[in-house]
Amino acid sequence: MKLFKSWRVRLGAILVASSAFMYVIHYLLFHDFHHIAIYTVHDIAFLPLEVLLVTMVLHQLLESRSKREMLYKLNMVIGAFFSEVGTGLLGRLAAFSDNVEGVRDDLVVKASWTHKEYANAIREVGAYDFKIDASRGDLGALREFLVSKRDFLLRLLENPNLLEHESFTDSLWAVFHLAEELEYRTDIDALPASDLAHLSGDLKRALATLSVEWVEHLEHLQNSYPYLFSLAVRTNPLDAHARVEVTA
Repeated sequence: MKLFKSWRVRLGAILVASSAFMYVIHYLLFHDFHHIAIYTVHDIAFLPLEVLLVTMVLHQLLESRSKREMLYKLNMVIGAFFSEVGTGLLGRLAAFSDNVEGVRDDLVVKASWTHKEYANAIREVGAYDFKIDASRGDLGALREFLVSKRDFLLRLLENPNLLEHESFTDSLWAVFHLAEELEYRTDIDALPASDLAHLSGDLKRALATLSVEWVEHLEHLQNSYPYLFSLAVRTNPLDAHARVEVTA
């Protein structure tokens, strides 16, 4: 019963009835059933080609265009994240790691890199086992930084375009979770060893996911926005030799 209440079913019934009504009118006017049959069979024979053109060609073109537009908006969101939070956060998180040197070359991107170098770097960073010690860096300063960006992070999580980029969404959730963990602690300077170990896991998760997104983001900038790529390279928080001033 519910099926017949569907607007699609009602619309279909109306269209079929309208077509039948037109055929009846045609027959009453011209009394030529042979002509009706010829064109009916002709139209039915063309239906597979019409389905091919509409669903497999036109739909694919529209879907491809829609995907490009979605990726453009998504990359804008990712760019805003790194500009506002990600770049500064990456340097702060790296301060808690005692083995970041082992993957630093993969995180210090060069202008001469091709897709092959980026793919290798992403693979190496994604498989790297960061060693994190929450007592190694300044948790208080990290908490202040993340709490000040809380509203910005919330707005990003509300963006529906992020659903199309699972890895970046995971990274954003890892950062937001770390911010909440730090915010709830009243005395950040008097945490027991067990709690520091727990926070070390949260720091590691955020650093590991953010590092991969950082390399992918730089490849996008190099391909699409060379001037933004230049600034990102010159302000890379993991490059000890990076200088924002252009010297050459």
